Order: sequence, then C-alpha cells, then structure tokens
Amino acid sequence: MDTNKYFFAVDLGATSGRTIIGSICDGRFELEEVTRFPNNLIEQGGHYYWDIYALYFEIIKGLKEVAKRGLEITSIGIDTWGVDFVFIGDDGAILRNPRAYRDPITFSAMDDYLQHVISRREVYDVTGIQFMNFNSIFQLYAMKREGNTAFRNAQKILFVPDALSWMLTGNEVCEYTIASTSQLLDPRTKQLDERLLASIGLTRSKFGKMVNPGTVIGVLTDEVQQLTGLGPVPVIAVAGHDTGSAVAAVPAKDEKFAYLSSGTWSLMGIETKDAIISDLSYERNFTNEGGIEGTTRFLKNICGMWLYERCRLEWISRGERLEVRGESIPLSDVSHPELQGSAMQVEAFRSIINPDDKAFANPSSMIEAIQKYCRDTNQPVPETPAEICRCIFDSLALRYRQVFSWLQELSTLNAQLSTLHIIGGGSLNKYLNQFTANSTGATVLAGPQECTAIGNIMMQAKAARLVSDIWQMRSIIANSIDIVRYEPQDKAQWDAAYDKFLSIVNKK
Repeated sequence: MDTNKYFFAVDLGATSGRTIIGSICDGRFELEEVTRFPNNLIEQGGHYYWDIYALYFEIIKGLKEVAKRGLEITSIGIDTWGVDFVFIGDDGAILRNPRAYRDPITFSAMDDYLQHVISRREVYDVTGIQFMNFNSIFQLYAMKREGNTAFRNAQKILFVPDALSWMLTGNEVCEYTIASTSQLLDPRTKQLDERLLASIGLTRSKFGKMVNPGTVIGVLTDEVQQLTGLGPVPVIAVAGHDTGSAVAAVPAKDEKFAYLSSGTWSLMGIETKDAIISDLSYERNFTNEGGIEGTTRFLKNICGMWLYERCRLEWISRGERLEVRGESIPLSDVSHPELQGSAMQVEAFRSIINPDDKAFANPSSMIEAIQKYCRDTNQPVPETPAEICRCIFDSLALRYRQVFSWLQELSTLNAQLSTLHIIGGGSLNKYLNQFTANSTGATVLAGPQECTAIGNIMMQAKAARLVSDIWQMRSIIANSIDIVRYEPQDKAQWDAAYDKFLSIVNKK
C-alpha cells in the first residue's frame, strides 16, 4: 500500500505553466511533472491581458489527471509571477481578464505618480521596493487615471495566485509574499499601507485577509470537486510569488549565505529577519520582498541569460554557423554546452559590458547593442558568436561580484557571506558557475534547478506537519539533490578584470 503523502503544485510563469506532483518519504522528496502548458498574452484594443480562465482550466485539467491516476493528494499550492491582479465584482464574478504587467499603460504612470502624488523617496522608505513601472501601485494608479471600468467597480482585488485559489475554494486572501511585490506593503508592519492605498483611491477592505505561507485557504468547492473527481482537498497559501518559493528551496545549512536565482533574469540576494531600508539600499535600488516564516528577501535584479538567449536567437535567424566537432554546422543544431564551450577558447576579458545598462533592456538587435557598447567604450568589438558569448559570461560574473560586494556591505552578516547558492535553470551552466566563484571569491553551490516547484511543495509539507521549519525543509532538499561545488580560481586575473569592469561602468 502506498503510504506516501502527495502534494499538487501549480507553478505559473509569464510564458508557461506546469502542474507537478511531489512526495516526501524517508527524508527525501520526489517530483513528477503532470502537465505543461503555455501562458499566452492576449493583445486587444491596445492592451495586454492574461487569460485567467485558461489558467484555471489548466489547473482543473491537471487535477483531473491526478484523480484519473487514483492519487490521493494532501493539498494544492499555487505560485506565479508577481505584481499582477484580478478584479472581482460585488456579484462575486471576475470583472474582466487581468491586465498584464507588460501593458503599455504603465509606461508613464510611475513618473507621473512619483512627481505628482508621493515622492520616490517616501514610497521607498515605506515599502523598500525597487522602482519598476509595472509594480502594482503604478498599474492601479494608471487604471484609476484612465477611468478603468473594472477598477471603478471592483469589490475585491486579488493577486493572481490568490485569485486562482479563490476560483478553487471561494475564499479571498492576500498572501504575504505576493503582496510584497506590489509596492503597497510595509515590510515592518507586514501589512498594506493605508496611505499608499488612499493615494490611488483604494481602501484596505478591497483586499483579502493577509495570510502567511503555510496557511490553509480553504478546500475545493463542490463545483471543483465535481469537475475533477477529487474530494475536499485543502488549498494552501504557499509562497505565492515564484521567487519566494524558489528561495525557500535554497539548500543552505545556515543563514550565512547569499543566493542567485539564475535564469533569463538573475536575482541575487540574502535572507534577512528584517527589511533593509537605508540611503545606500535606496541609492543602489535594492528591494525587500516577503519570504517564508516572516523573513525578507533582500535582493537586486540583474539582467541574466537574457543577453545570451537573445543573441542565440539572432544567430539562428541569421543562419550563423559554428565550427563544432570538426565541421561547420548551423547554430540551430549546436547545443548550449557546445556554443558555450567554444567561448572558452577565446581570449578572456577582451571585451566587457555592464549587463544592466539600459542599452540591453530590449534592443532590436542584442548583438549590435553589445558591439556598440564595446565600440563606445573603446574596447575591441566582439564579432563571432564565441567572442560575444565570452563577453556576456565574463561580464555577468563581474556584475555578480559587484552586487555580491554590495550585499556584504549592506548585510548585518557582513563578510560572513562566503557561500553563494545558485538555483534555477542557470545552476546547470558550469562555465558561468565557475566564473561566478572566481569573480566573487565565494564558494558556489549549484542546485536545485526545479527550485520553485520544490519550494511550493515544501511549504505544503510544512502545512501538513511533515516538516517543522525552513531548516528541516532545506535539509531534505540537500539530501535529495546533487549539489555541484565550485571553488574560486585565478584570483589575480579576476581582480584585474574587476578593476577594468569598474572603470568601464563608471565612465559609461
């Protein structure tokens, strides 16, 4: 007889989603993907929307598959991207599909709000959140300014994971980690700030009850039970923000660590008991987001493998070829390790960029943007895929060093931050992982790749009292995966490269 407890995780990103079954037995966990599906933006009338009903349908589809297999699941948890929300009317119905954070309505809203409503420094002092035009506060302000019908008639405003949990249970909550991405929450009180809400014409009553990760939201409605064939399965408020779930899965042994969630974008930070809000954190645009067990994720966004991914797509579309395995083959047939391996054969630090320069935000050609940056800073211009790839990897590792040094400066742990955990898809990139160890001087521990789903499932396991706290969760994770260790090398060479990086960044 199968005595394992099974947990159902819904992990939704801005381009795709998955449903996953996880189980814990004998101090180890196992994961199995049940379904995978696209998350498509809808463009209509000059605006971008998410299809909330399509996402709900995919969750139901995954639950049906679980029922079909005869698995008895202990609970369900949902994590998604941050900042976006759903309007609910006074009749209990969704007023319209939610706007997506990429909607152009926010382009001017942030500057207008900070100039005419509440100043930039005042907002940061309350929230400790970095400024991005698509933060919830600016989306809501833009909707108020345009006279948006859904905004005007909303009885409740639910962040996306909370809205999907409401669709499953009928209960309205405001989960702490996802709420923290809105730039409406005070991390000291851990509540939405009344003054900021009033500044955009809202009251606290428009949002659900604030709950922490691990809280039971409710059980599946009779309707959902009939649709899926399942019983009254509890839905748990996990760390609803996907990065919150990911950081919960860092397999650290103690608190003296930094993390790098590495993928298309990189998020480097530390886990703290209290928010860090100071002149220096404001100047360097660090953010304080909610974590599990009352912690704060103090971090900074870094432009990650976006640079590499964009260049690779351009090379493929141009029909570029690479000398691999003794022959010239199209880039479309070259694996990532082969392309990245070719970059290791060219000169190191020949050309260096600041990956977070605004020139790389969304250029029409990433290759040309990198070449122009090098030309403008009087450096050799990288031409081949290998040269450009090497430029990107060298530069990312040097930028990681800069942010890591800022974390050491801002953290109360100071120089005790000697370990950097790399999680997410980028944890498989052995070249960049080694470069990161070399550059930062820290021991790099790479893994797990599936950190968001693991963190989601571990919070459900905690709610089911299979684990007691975050450190037991992390111990189970460490026992269940292969962690690859990278020690720093070539210190003098990387020190000299960092001096070059700083001279280029400071001049640009």
